Parts: sequence; structure tokens; C-alpha cells
Amino acid sequence: MKNPLPRAVGCAMLLLASFTSTFTHATDITPAETKAIAEEGYIYGLPIVMNYATMYDYAVDKNSGQYKAPFNHIHNMHNVFSYKDTAIVSPNSDTPYSLMFMDLRSEPIVLSVPTVEKPRYYSVQLIDNNTNNFGYIGSRTTGSEAGNYLLVGPDWKGMTPPGIKKVFRSQTQLLFVIFRTQLYNPADMPNVEKIQSGYATQPLSAFLKQPAPPAAPAIDFPKFDKDLVKTDFFKYLGFALQFAPATPEEVAIRAKLARMGIGADKDFNFQDLSAEQKTAVVEGMQAGHTKVLDAVNHLGTQINGWNIVSSGGDAAFYDGDWLKRAAIAQAGIYANDAEEATYPMAKILSDGTPLDGSKHNYTITFPAGQLPPVNAFWSVTMYDGKSQLLIKNPVNRYLINSPMLPDMKKNADGSLTLYVQKDSPGTDKESNWLPAPNDLIYMVMRLYWPKTENPSVLPPGKGTWSPPAILKIN
Repeated sequence: MKNPLPRAVGCAMLLLASFTSTFTHATDITPAETKAIAEEGYIYGLPIVMNYATMYDYAVDKNSGQYKAPFNHIHNMHNVFSYKDTAIVSPNSDTPYSLMFMDLRSEPIVLSVPTVEKPRYYSVQLIDNNTNNFGYIGSRTTGSEAGNYLLVGPDWKGMTPPGIKKVFRSQTQLLFVIFRTQLYNPADMPNVEKIQSGYATQPLSAFLKQPAPPAAPAIDFPKFDKDLVKTDFFKYLGFALQFAPATPEEVAIRAKLARMGIGADKDFNFQDLSAEQKTAVVEGMQAGHTKVLDAVNHLGTQINGWNIVSSGGDAAFYDGDWLKRAAIAQAGIYANDAEEATYPMAKILSDGTPLDGSKHNYTITFPAGQLPPVNAFWSVTMYDGKSQLLIKNPVNRYLINSPMLPDMKKNADGSLTLYVQKDSPGTDKESNWLPAPNDLIYMVMRLYWPKTENPSVLPPGKGTWSPPAILKIN
């Protein structure tokens, strides 16, 4: 989906074999209450902590191996994601990314985009620290023309300045911006780079040619890694909450967390709890994680073995349903709104049998005239079924997408068959080969800017178009 789960918050970290954190006071609540709050708090906080992991890797720790750029600076990737990229799970390998974490504490930021000639698709996804999509710039929403857009924090009360096309308000002071620019083929990369060079940001004061306001205080970011998150999940959550004023739907859960010493102005201290309460916290988090995994398996509608998920959304889309938000983040953090991209995902055959490249070969056949109905483009991407990461393969092919159609072979009846297997199907079929792992398989179909007229995949799981069944061929 997702676009994607940060490396530092993989499933292994959530087994919580050991949990020694920091907690301030909770001796006045029973172990049963402690377990219930830890469970609900874990579900509420998982996307927030996952986002912090990505932010730390991309914008804070220059030695992370995944570092991109400091806050308020755009990092343009002149390549698509490969098996070497491990910070985000289920990464999109269709579009070169430009990425930026943004800090709006001192003043708003002006984000500028160049003209992007049709039919090339591009999008700028605006995501707050809670993983809510609070706006889009791009082909679908604002068109292909150049423009300046203002990104403001939750407390900004200024007027829209001249020269600004639209104001986008984040509910959090820190946020993440994901630019996607369509790449037609490898030779097209210079054209993508030219567009990327036109993406720009500047403080509002610089845009208005006015003196800058005082700088915000430096942030002392707590070190993040997969071992520390086992011990300090709620410490990371409390840290992140200081940049996110509570919205009305968050008041209740934040009050519960505060009873356990978890919050923006608190320092969670696990050691102050009794042994019974420590056990309750661990059990609560484990129960929360079990619920998240179960919710992932029930996120969407099963059609032909594909799970068509409703994708991500804004705060109103989640409406306080923290389990839905956590499940979408676990399935692929930073998922687009369904109207921007819809994601059928497959791990099983129609009969429920897991897809396993070590045991079987598979095919996916689109009947003639029934390719995915999109305004932009579509793709089918292969991932390792356990890690949800791209897999190394002999042809360096991680996906098949619609720009590749001219080089693919259609069947005599006009249908298109994809060969999903670990070994080459033969030189005559290799153009249609989607290399699979020698293990469990996870596939994501991405439908960018899906059509709304029939046939359509929208609304997700209830549309008039469905992905074809995956068939076992040996």
C-alpha cells in the first residue's frame, strides 16, 4: 500500500519477549485496567511509533543507512526502490520518490511544484505524524500546472498570502511528504529528474521576503532501533505526542494513557510498576498486536484470492477507529486514499492456500479488454511473504506495470498472462515473468488514480471490476 512498515518496527519486535521500559505511576490502577490500557494504547500508538521509526531513519540519524535529508529539505531519489531498501515495507517500485519530513513549529512552509506535462502522473501525499493523509497535490487533485501551496501546523491562524493556490493544515507539527513521479521506463529517468528538480520548499517568511520568526527549539530525538522499541514503545509514543495536539476523538485514549504515565509531558517508567502490573503491560501489548494482525487479515474484501483494501485516509476516514488505522499501517504504512490509489493484495489462492514460490508456479490472466481500469497506470509488485520487502532476482524485476505492456506478449485471444514463479518460464515468456521468492509470496496490485466510471474498482471491494484469480499451474 504503502505504499509500507519501517525496518525498526518489524513483526519480530512486537513479540515482546522481554519488556523493560520506563513508567511513572500506575499503582492506583488494577492489573486488569493496566492490561486494557496497554492493549488499547498499543493499537492507538502503533502507526505513530512506526512513523517515528521512519522519521528517525530518514531525517535524524545520519548513520542509519537509510538517511535522506534533514527536516524541510527534499531528498530526490533518482531510482526506484529495490531489495536493498528496507526502511519501509511493501515499498512502491513504480515511481521514483522524493521524500521530506517537515517541521512546522516555527512557521508554515511553502511547497512548490513545477508543470508536469500530461499524461505523466505525479502526486504529493501529505501525511501527519498520526499517519493521516491530510491532503494531496498532483495530477488527480490540483492538475498538471505549476503552483505554490502552503502547509501549516495545527495552531497557525494567518491569512492565505497572495500567490498561494491552497492551504493544507496538518494536525501535527511534524509531518511527512511523499512525492511520486511516474517513470515510463529506465531511459525516462532524466525526464523524471528534471521534474524532481522543480519540487521546492521554503519558509513562508522567505516566500514573502520578510524576516524569519525565531527558530523553534532543537529537538532531542530519542535513539530508535528495533531492540529499543521492545523496551521503550510507550516512551516513543509519548515523545511523538508532544508534536500532536489532541483532537476531539483522541481525548479519551490520551486520558487513559495518562493514567499509566504515558503522554507528551510524561516519562513512562516501567520499573515503578509491580511485577503483576509489568506482566499486565506485556500481555496488553501482545494482545494489541494480535488484534492488529487479525485486523490486517480482515481489512478488505476477498475477491478471487485478492484482498481489496479501503486504503488510507484522513482523520475523518478513521474517525477514532484506532484498530483500522493500525491495521492499515501494519499492512503498508503511508497508504494512499483509495481515490488516489487502490491496493488489491494477495497472499493466498481463492481456496485459502498460501502462495508459496518454493512449491508452485502461478499465473494471473487478464481477459481481453479487462486490464485494470485506471486514469494513470497500474502495477503488480512482488514481495517476500514474510518480510514484505522486495526480493533479489536475476532480472532485477520487482513488478510488472502498464508502461511495460508494449514489450509484453499477449495470448491469441488478446488476454494477458503474467507468470508468477521463482524460475524463468523460458525466454519466450520472460517478458511476462514476475519473479517470485523461493518462499511465501505477497503481491500488491496498485491502481493509480482508479477510474470512477464503470468498470471501476471503486468503492474498494464493491466495484464493478475485480482482479483476476491467481491460478496454480503445477
